[in-house]
Amino acid sequence: MFTFLLWCLLLILCWPLALAALLLYPIVWLLLLPFKLAGIAVHGALALVKAIILLPVHLIRAI
Repeated sequence: MFTFLLWCLLLILCWPLALAALLLYPIVWLLLLPFKLAGIAVHGALALVKAIILLPVHLIRAI
């Protein structure tokens, strides 16, 4: 909601810039998508390594 209000303020103050931002947002989102997917993959790999390292601790606590 805050982002929308900022965009409305930008639309009032400088409407060409607001329209350019509105048109360029999907293109920027598509360009950043591979980085987001890589971040998800790295987070998953690090979570797997953490689970493997902490497995003995969980097994000892279960006894």
